[in-house]
Amino acid sequence: MRLEAITWERLGDLLAERLLDLKPADGSPWLRIALDGAPAAGPGDLADRISEALRVRGRSSLVVGTEGFLRPASVRLEYGHQDVEAYYSGWYDTGALWREVFGPLEAGGDGRVLPDLWDPAADRATRSPYAELPPGGVLLLHGPFLLRHWFPFDLSVHVLLSPGALRRRTPGTEHWTLPAFERYEQETDPVATADVLVRADDPRHPAWSGRSGRSGRSG
Repeated sequence: MRLEAITWERLGDLLAERLLDLKPADGSPWLRIALDGAPAAGPGDLADRISEALRVRGRSSLVVGTEGFLRPASVRLEYGHQDVEAYYSGWYDTGALWREVFGPLEAGGDGRVLPDLWDPAADRATRSPYAELPPGGVLLLHGPFLLRHWFPFDLSVHVLLSPGALRRRTPGTEHWTLPAFERYEQETDPVATADVLVRADDPRHPAWSGRSGRSGRSG
């Protein structure tokens, strides 16, 4: 796939503009957007940029990170602190994401989304209040492995790092997670699956697949 050089600011603006013209695939009043990528790739930073670009265009949005939906440590770390299979398949509470994030944004939903559920540092529930996303609002969900769960995304963006860049930008204490991202590439092929691809090997100079990327529902 041919990628075009761009700035992060311009990328946020262009993606926001694309969302202004996008219609939810299931007829609901809300768009659901994936910002998929390893933590080292910074998909949450891109979600924040898009949110701000939407705000200045008069469109409401809600940024939600999957790190707020980690399972309790007793479940997450049942097989040890560095179990790759558990990290890949069991760290994130996908059932809670379906129930608390996607369910309220279905056609006929009430738009009341729980922005986070679990504080992994304190290992307890966050008790955060629900956030009401008005009709026409946009959910910007960011985190790793998003495209393997069949979540009902209306647009998916994958922030890509080469294996070398991923290793360099991942803290040494988290290098044990790298095989999980290799497996994700092999099993899900997010580069081919995502509607929009952003390469971020050089954090100062991203490149993307352009305005004409695939459109439609992803998951």
